[in-house]
Amino acid sequence: MLDDFSITRILSVFGLFLITAIAEIFGCYFPYLILKEGKTAWLWIPTVISLAIFVWLLTLHPAASGRIYAAYGGIYIFTALMWLKFVDQIVLTRWDIAGGLIVLIGSSLIILQPQGLLK
Repeated sequence: MLDDFSITRILSVFGLFLITAIAEIFGCYFPYLILKEGKTAWLWIPTVISLAIFVWLLTLHPAASGRIYAAYGGIYIFTALMWLKFVDQIVLTRWDIAGGLIVLIGSSLIILQPQGLLK
């Protein structure tokens, strides 16, 4: 049981969620550039690739799909806030930071529970 909670296993689960979130954000960001900012339609190619990678990555998570989606939601929100800060260059408010911490705690509870995603 203690083996399940190794730091390597925990980091790999959180890392997989983070990479999954980045793939989804790119899959949404490219169409945003095309439709909102008039960028080239060639961006549909990386859109499809990003979303295909996103879907494939979801299949690598080691638990029931509903639990994966619930835990992933919090990691996605945190990743989107990091995108807001580092890509969109928007200063995060204390509300953004508090909300990001709350969802990370919620995701952690789902991931780290005994019947969670580390089994």
